[in-house]
This record gives sequence, C-alpha cells and structure tokens, in this order.
Amino acid sequence: MLMLTTTAIDVDEELLNRCLVLTVNESREQTEAIHAAQRYAQTLEGLLASNEKSYITQLHQNAQRLLRPLNVVNPFASQLTFMSDKTRTRRDHMKYLTLIQAIALLHQYQREIKRVEHRGQVVEYIEVTREDIALANHLAHEILGRTLDEMPPQTRKLLLLIQTMVGELAAAQHCKPGEVRFTRREIRDFTQWSDNQLKVHCMRLAEMEYLLIHGGSRGHLLQYELLWDGSGDGSHLCGLIEPEDNQVHDSGKLGHDAGKLPLSCPHVGAKLGAVKSPVSRASAGTDVPQVGEDEKTLFPAARKTSHRNSNTPESRPTPHDGAPAV
Repeated sequence: MLMLTTTAIDVDEELLNRCLVLTVNESREQTEAIHAAQRYAQTLEGLLASNEKSYITQLHQNAQRLLRPLNVVNPFASQLTFMSDKTRTRRDHMKYLTLIQAIALLHQYQREIKRVEHRGQVVEYIEVTREDIALANHLAHEILGRTLDEMPPQTRKLLLLIQTMVGELAAAQHCKPGEVRFTRREIRDFTQWSDNQLKVHCMRLAEMEYLLIHGGSRGHLLQYELLWDGSGDGSHLCGLIEPEDNQVHDSGKLGHDAGKLPLSCPHVGAKLGAVKSPVSRASAGTDVPQVGEDEKTLFPAARKTSHRNSNTPESRPTPHDGAPAV
C-alpha cells in the first residue's frame, strides 16, 4: 500500500480518481485528545505501551497470514447499483466492489467455504453476506462520498460554518438568510480561521457560485451573500443499496429469489450531499471533520482482494478448529 500526503487544496484529477482520500481531523477536541496521548506517553504506562507496539504489530501480521487466498463470490452483485453521472465512477465502482470483497475475505473463518468443480478443477470460494454490504456502504459513504465531492473537504467545512453563522445573523437581524450580508472579518471572528485560509476558500466558494460578492471596488467594503441553502448533515454516496435488518441472507438464491434491496437514493445519478463533521477523538475512524488547510492522505485503492501471495500452503500457519475470526 502506498500512502501520500499533501497540504495542497487542488490535487490532480488523474491522481484523485486512482486514490482514496482521507483528511486529518483538526478540531479542538481532537487536539485535546492528542495532547492527552502525548502526556500519557511520558508516563511509565506510556513507556510500557510503546514497548508493546512491536508485539501488537507482529500479532496483527500473524493474523493476516492466517487468511487463505480464497475467491469471493457476491450473490447480490446483480442488484448492486452505483452513481454513474461521471466517467471517473468507472474506477470508483471497482473500488466499491473491491471493498465488499475485502470485508468478506477478512471474515472467511466465519463463512462456509463452498466448492464447485469446473473443467476438472475444484474451485473454493466464500460468499458475500448482507452484513458485508452494509459495512461496505458505511465506509463508502464516508470515504467515496467525500472523494467524489466536487468541493475540497476544507472548503466544504467552511461552507457549513458560514451557513451556521448566517443562520445566527438572520435570527438576530430578524430577516431571511438570503438577506444577510457579511464580511470576511465576520467569518474570521466566527470560525477562528486565518485570513489566508479564508481568502483561498472564499474565492473558491465564489467561483463555484456558493457565495455572491457585493461591492469590493475601490473605496467600497467587500461583502458576501450566501446563495447555498442545502443541508450539511453528512456525506452520502447515492445509488448504494441498503440491506434491511429483517431480511435473512440466502446465499443459495440469486435474482428475484434473493429479494430486491432498496436504494439509498431515489436517483443513482443524484448529486452528493455535504460532508458531515462530527466530533471525534484520537482513536476515531473515518468520521473526521475537515477544518482549514488540513493534510490530505492519498493512497491507491487495491485492485484485487483475492490475494494470491507467493507463500505456499506449507509455509503458512494452519489455523486450528475454532480459530478466532479475523
């Protein structure tokens, strides 16, 4: 796996559609959690925990070696949908399918290994379950939904903050949000962002017609008007199925017998929602808000999940009966 980091706001499109994009959590709560972890590292318990790092790493690597290079079959593949309004989704769709396969492969010791004979050879495989698809959808909404957003995550975060500020100003001035005019200084006081950050992101929002500029000529104060009235409740990747909890997986039936799965969005080609920004701690997973000029982490998506390593079956440890699920 190759990981790249950058602080640039604009990243080459040809690179983006080959990668998964993650962003660093720069919230105050995350900073407090990092400070606490740094102080803990100075204690005796922290020293012992640091020495435990190599053992934990080796334990995880040994657990990965227990995974067999099995084939993964998705009985729900014909029912899956994905947004198709951009040509770049041809690659992103494969990322989504690979994510489902990877989740199923990690749960191989909790699944029945099935066999089928083809041209004199026995092919072993495991099947994807509804739970695998549900988990893949959760990750896809957070990662792919953010990656496919037309707006950089930092700019999206500022837009949501401006929306909150305009709502408070409209309530205080007893007017509609569309009638509120505000300056960059007011945004700076409300968000506590640097003026350099606001110049870059406000210019982008104005170019994308989320903000309308008033004045700004010589001798006139530059003011903004918020044109966007969309909701910012969370990132969402339209077109993914949402398996229902009350439906039981039947790995032996396909098509109509497997049951139709509802879509997460009425129209597959609908626009993406806004990125949500929940408060997370240092151990947070994918729910990370994007604030300011945070650092992006780019790493190419895996092409395959049915890993065929060079190790022979004799060189890999053989799991005993009742081995823990990996």
